[in-house]
Amino acid sequence: MKFKTFFILFIFLYSSPALAFFIQDQDNDTLGVAADLSSPFGAIYTHFENLQDYNYHPEIAAQPFLREGVSLAEAQQMAIKVKHIFDGKVIYLDENDFPTDPLYRDSISRKQKYILSGQIPEIYVIREEGRWLYAQKTIESIDRIYKKTYPLGTDKLLTWLPKIGNDRYLGLYIWQLLGLLIITLICFVLHKILTFIFEKILFRILVKLGKRDVVKKVIHPVAKPTSLFFVFWLATLLIPAMQLPVNTYYKYIPLILKATLPIFATMVFYRLVDLLSEYFKRLAERTDTTLDDQLVPLVRKALKTFVVVIGIFYTLYNLNVDIIPLLTGLSIGGLAFALAAQDTIKNFFGSFMIFVDKPFQIGDWITSGDIDGSVEEVGFRSTRIRTFRNSVVYVPNAKLADSTIDNHGLRVYRRFYTKIAITYDTPPSLIQIFVDGLEKIIQEHPDTRKDYYNVYLNDMGSHSLDVMFYMFFDVPDWQAELKARHELILSIIRLAEHLDVRFAFPTQTLHIETQPGKESLTPDYIESEESMRQKMKHFFVQDQGNQA
Repeated sequence: MKFKTFFILFIFLYSSPALAFFIQDQDNDTLGVAADLSSPFGAIYTHFENLQDYNYHPEIAAQPFLREGVSLAEAQQMAIKVKHIFDGKVIYLDENDFPTDPLYRDSISRKQKYILSGQIPEIYVIREEGRWLYAQKTIESIDRIYKKTYPLGTDKLLTWLPKIGNDRYLGLYIWQLLGLLIITLICFVLHKILTFIFEKILFRILVKLGKRDVVKKVIHPVAKPTSLFFVFWLATLLIPAMQLPVNTYYKYIPLILKATLPIFATMVFYRLVDLLSEYFKRLAERTDTTLDDQLVPLVRKALKTFVVVIGIFYTLYNLNVDIIPLLTGLSIGGLAFALAAQDTIKNFFGSFMIFVDKPFQIGDWITSGDIDGSVEEVGFRSTRIRTFRNSVVYVPNAKLADSTIDNHGLRVYRRFYTKIAITYDTPPSLIQIFVDGLEKIIQEHPDTRKDYYNVYLNDMGSHSLDVMFYMFFDVPDWQAELKARHELILSIIRLAEHLDVRFAFPTQTLHIETQPGKESLTPDYIESEESMRQKMKHFFVQDQGNQA
């Protein structure tokens, strides 16, 4: 923000009340308005009219505050503070709104009380013994409201600045004009100081610590709105002390300042959500699960939406918009919307349960009913699953949360089961040697579970002797499982070929045992058991050489 921006701000703060000079009444000296406490109108008019520049009689203005235990000096201070409160908050009181009925009753509480402004409900007058006076609770609340209106000792400016001079120029006192100039200069200096802190100190420290990405993505976008937030915050603190005229033109200035403040605050918190998301992202990267990696962007979107909504409501509140009817309307509309979008809400809570229970994570292969594939993304409404046909299926989270999920990705071991069918003419000794060889294949393969497997001659089928081959692979994914299966099955085929073990398959064969001049189809097993074991050992030595 350049100096000319602050100059424009000063002109804006100054010009609006100055324009009111042409519609203000000329100063005149009077003897004061006589105290009238017979009605709410009389009490309030007595108070405020006797504290005007042209009619300053604090001893008369103090009459509605006089009650048992309150001295005249204390009542005068209370009267002045209450006027400063209304002037500082830029609350315009129209005398035509004050009830003139001596027996007036509040329409809601049905008590004889009148609240001056809904913005400050603690300040009200009540009827006591035929007189309308400021309530005891109001007197007890004045100091608290006054300090809230003028925090951090800014009320001292109301004492110091008027001593500069009371000459008027274009409807404003000299001290008011000088105060506006001082506020502009202070805001300008504060902006320069904050800019120096962010750009010259904080940025350099983070860059030296190797946080250049954080500076570029998060800190730098936050720096300017943070600086402007503090500048406008300071302006909103100091402007009430200027006691500028409450008129049609001026009342919009503090409203604009108050509305601008939450806008910059919303921008700051909106950017801080990115900083918080970066922190959550790094935490998610340290965990074994990948599901929380999907949770981070969803949380970021939800927080940003929350920040924007709160910022809008706070801005409307600072613009003196009654947000209670708006919230009521939203609640009724929200109920109707909830009924119309109940499936969407069910899916939202379904996604919440998925993130809480964590039945799977990104990349897991899952099966749920007709759904079979790997999880790619979990959203607020649906989960995206990549099928093995390379298509994408979007499954509503409500359905997925209520379904049975078979998570293949959580398997520690991957089972492999098959039957190895060998011919009936295989000698028992060879079958045992073959089974021993199958066990050794499992033990020597690098990707198999060594502590649990079953290899047995398990069944006598219609056309074969069946060897049960039951074992587990210790591999991370399906691709590695397929590779291990390939290697294992090849080793089984090589072993069978080396031992002359024949695989059986369903067939119908006209078997002629012998024919003249031809050898018998039935092999002659004339080798000893020891010879066959030596052949098996030779196979494994040869197989290891081939793999090397």
